[in-house]
Amino acid sequence: MLNTGTRRYLSASTLFLRYLSAFGSELKHLGSDGRGSLLLAIGAGWGLTTGARTIYPVLLPHLRASYGLTLTGAGALLTVLFATYALGQLPGGILADRIGERKTLTLSLGVSSVALLFVVLSRSSPVLFVLTALFGFGVGLYAIARFTAIATLYPERYGTAIGVTNAAPEVGQAVLPPVAGVVAAAVGWQFGFGFAIPLFLIIAVVLWTSLPAHTAGERGAVDTFSSETLRVLRSELRKPPVVLATLLMILGISVWQAFTGFYPTYLTEEKGLSSPVASVLFGLYFGATAFVHPLSGAIYDRLGVRFTYAVVGLSVPALVALTVVENVWLLVVISILLGTLLGFETSTESYLVRTLPSSVEGTGFGILRTTIFAVGATSPIVFGAAADRDFFDEMFLLLAAILFVMVVLATRLPVATD
Repeated sequence: MLNTGTRRYLSASTLFLRYLSAFGSELKHLGSDGRGSLLLAIGAGWGLTTGARTIYPVLLPHLRASYGLTLTGAGALLTVLFATYALGQLPGGILADRIGERKTLTLSLGVSSVALLFVVLSRSSPVLFVLTALFGFGVGLYAIARFTAIATLYPERYGTAIGVTNAAPEVGQAVLPPVAGVVAAAVGWQFGFGFAIPLFLIIAVVLWTSLPAHTAGERGAVDTFSSETLRVLRSELRKPPVVLATLLMILGISVWQAFTGFYPTYLTEEKGLSSPVASVLFGLYFGATAFVHPLSGAIYDRLGVRFTYAVVGLSVPALVALTVVENVWLLVVISILLGTLLGFETSTESYLVRTLPSSVEGTGFGILRTTIFAVGATSPIVFGAAADRDFFDEMFLLLAAILFVMVVLATRLPVATD
């Protein structure tokens, strides 16, 4: 007769196998009817643009040394990057509605690659800031178009499809920043950026040749952009579920941008780790996040948006522990556990997109994401200014407190909108 421990182990194993089987079935469905290659192409571009953007935090110590930036100045550079990324969202959404996803996504990759090329060639701080702004704007153009394309490709499994593609940037961020850190340490920070440029051009060609000219079809309301369109947008964006979900996104993105912007610098300057080791820990964080996104999407599809915030709650004790732990192996565990921090993104974005009518989906969500990331972009410069005044640890504790407030507020999201 089996003892209690054995029965619990077998029960847990059975549940895990059932989860794997269900997840495998979901992936098979996503690949049906020839949609798998389109999803892969969109995800690859999203992974590349986001991964390349996250090279900045890893190379921040090198940029500070080359350009004489303080932590406040470094925070300002990240704020410029994130703010222009936010500003790119709205025109990206409008372009997706008017000229189609293929042209919009390809344009994004083209602008980003050119900006990154000139970042490598820049020689002064003002030029670096301007080119960083152009790069952030180019990356921002990508965000909304991939949402609207996937919404049309997967009307019945939207949350899961978004979860899978949201894993792509985490893979990109798990791979590209560590590679950039190693390359920068070996041959110079310019090469840490430069190796990504050919990848942008390759993915641009793949997207142009694989996506249909206009994935999402006609959207007459935005094509005319009449006073009626503005009335619909104003009405939809003021609905309480949209307002609350947007507030949660603002809080979450503010935490995420401050954390990712300074985590490698914190590890090198406060924990005494080398730049390559800090880059690896940074990559582990994103690697863990890659598993969280599909999980969050699946939970959203089955249980609703509220339940996904329970996953985010795991990051609260991890951020608190980060301020006191010194052992590198414990930092490995904390970095992996912090992968739950972004568990809110997939579910809340899916929630917002599904709340908006299809006639203003791209433009409406573009407005929301522009607002979300523009407000969230202020967090790096605030964090950097506090760190310059020796409040590094206290800022991470503040981030933990904000996440806790998010988890509590999420319980008030209306279920009926899911």
